[in-house]
Amino acid sequence: MRFIASLPAGSQTWLLNSPLAPHLDAFAAHLANGGYSAQTTRNHFLGVAHFARWMTQCALPVSLLDERSVQQFLGIHLSHCSCPPPALSDPSKHRSSLGHLMVVLRRQGVVAEVPPAIGPIPDELRRFDEHMRNARGLSEGTRRGCLRWIERLLQHKFAGEELVFAKLQPEDLRKFIAIQLGLLGSVSNAMSLASALRTYFGYRTICGDQVHGLLGVISAPARWRLASLPRGLKPDEVDRLLASFNSSIPSPLRGYAIVRCALDLGLRSGEVTNLQLTDIDWKAGTITLKHTKSLRVDVLPLPAPTGQALAAYVQHERPKTSNPFIFVRLLPPRDAPLGASGIRAVISNAFRRIGLSHGRTHALRHTMACRLLDRGSSLKEVADVLRHRSLNTSLIYVKLDTPRLAAVALAWPGSTT
Repeated sequence: MRFIASLPAGSQTWLLNSPLAPHLDAFAAHLANGGYSAQTTRNHFLGVAHFARWMTQCALPVSLLDERSVQQFLGIHLSHCSCPPPALSDPSKHRSSLGHLMVVLRRQGVVAEVPPAIGPIPDELRRFDEHMRNARGLSEGTRRGCLRWIERLLQHKFAGEELVFAKLQPEDLRKFIAIQLGLLGSVSNAMSLASALRTYFGYRTICGDQVHGLLGVISAPARWRLASLPRGLKPDEVDRLLASFNSSIPSPLRGYAIVRCALDLGLRSGEVTNLQLTDIDWKAGTITLKHTKSLRVDVLPLPAPTGQALAAYVQHERPKTSNPFIFVRLLPPRDAPLGASGIRAVISNAFRRIGLSHGRTHALRHTMACRLLDRGSSLKEVADVLRHRSLNTSLIYVKLDTPRLAAVALAWPGSTT
């Protein structure tokens, strides 16, 4: 309760005389563990104090709190709020504070977990997700993207009514595709939508439905397989990239270790995110990947430069946290892992610092593959290191193996050699 003493008298009264009083120490500890500054913590307490006053006025016990209660406070009470100072009426100043509060109360078990959605569409999405996970072996990220598209399709056709797949007609699908591409008309979104629809209709085929008329409606931008060249970095670009992690930027050791993981091990951004401290066997010199795109557990040798980069970050720069993930956030909440988007941002920012425009995480995987080919590795070895499920996925790197291509090239017609 020590922090509450620094608040205005009105806020102190609202908090200590409310149903939230027994949980204020846990709320303060949650914010402290997240590394929030004193000013940010104060603002969160002020927001919760206003909410506590409203709970007291409504005689709302903690056990009945849920997201609907929070939305009622944000959307209805604040728009007509006549509470005295220091109450604030801006919903944006309360939303984050109440989000943290609900996390704490659920962690303590005094507020019920969010119940899963029920109804024909949520049930259908759960069955489709199980099919993608168990029968197709698709990763969580891929499944999540497919589910977003299919939920929009089902809401477009079956919102508020029984879900009967046979009622979905080609004209319905044409309208849906036109609407979605009108909103998000990029090539990548068009390809993602087409892929999700084909995956879903494949699942419905297994369920016994006729989908041939629907499949004919789906079109996607032409994209010839293996038509492009993988863009890797040149040796001097790699040197400049690694050298860009210096004291002029925040958390240089973290960024350097992230790039070494992608460059030396060929890890995807999601695989870097999911690395945990227990995945590294320092004595054996190995690293275990448990959450890969192919849903396998892979054990890789840990190169010395990568291990040294990881050790330097963990020992000298990583915030003190009980979080098991290696790479954690630099900004609050510091007890949360750095997400895949954060990993990509670290790498793309490094590319921009050295003046490279093709700043994608995959460029580092391509660089690793090019290095292996230059050192005489076979295509099978490249596929194994990159953990491709099919050798066909690695065929694009054949284009980069110039010496071997030259050895099998036929003579140009009319030439003497």
